[in-house]
Amino acid sequence: MKLDMRKKNQPVGKATQSFLRISEIKNDAVVMDDGTLRAIVSVSSTNFDLKSQDEQNSIIFNFQRFLNSLDFSVQILMQSRKMEIGGYLEKLKKLAERQTNELLRVQTVEYTEFISRLIENASIMNKNFYIIVPLGESIFPPAAGVFSKLLGRGKSRELSQKVENFDRAREKLDNRVTALAANLSSLGVKSQRLNTGEIIQLYYNSYNFDAGPLIDPGQLKDIKISE
Repeated sequence: MKLDMRKKNQPVGKATQSFLRISEIKNDAVVMDDGTLRAIVSVSSTNFDLKSQDEQNSIIFNFQRFLNSLDFSVQILMQSRKMEIGGYLEKLKKLAERQTNELLRVQTVEYTEFISRLIENASIMNKNFYIIVPLGESIFPPAAGVFSKLLGRGKSRELSQKVENFDRAREKLDNRVTALAANLSSLGVKSQRLNTGEIIQLYYNSYNFDAGPLIDPGQLKDIKISE
């Protein structure tokens, strides 16, 4: 006899994965549930307000050129997180404890206390910027016919075709990322494509705001979300 300990009408929560339109993440690319691909590029920022008028005009002009140079749509993502400096403050405290010069020790302690008060009274945010590069071609092959299924060849042929389609599509996606990076450099913006582990970490942090690293990103491998 199986006992159900849940109360009546108690809502059953769904896993986060059920809300994601993702099939899998592999080879530094996101495979959506419709078979299309996405690459995610991390980009640096620039303080526009600190630039001179001529520099601002140049940035605006180059940004217009950047947008006009694209023959595909992109998405721009900005994530804001409260800056976590607990580790930095801990290092300062240990540095003060090891300091043999009394004057330097006192200055280090005062600096540590100043930073602690600053963080408490001001909401200091860390902002990260990303560009999502899409490829609209689906890698999913059409369903096998009834005759192929009866012969047992449909599944293997479908899998083989899916791998070939992915390799071709990823090459096109790589070319788009390369072109994007070249155009961004004209703006003085540095870019770096996220690898598989970094993509997984980005998705994890997007749904777990207060969480730290999932695991060491270098240990993260390809992940399959759904069949």
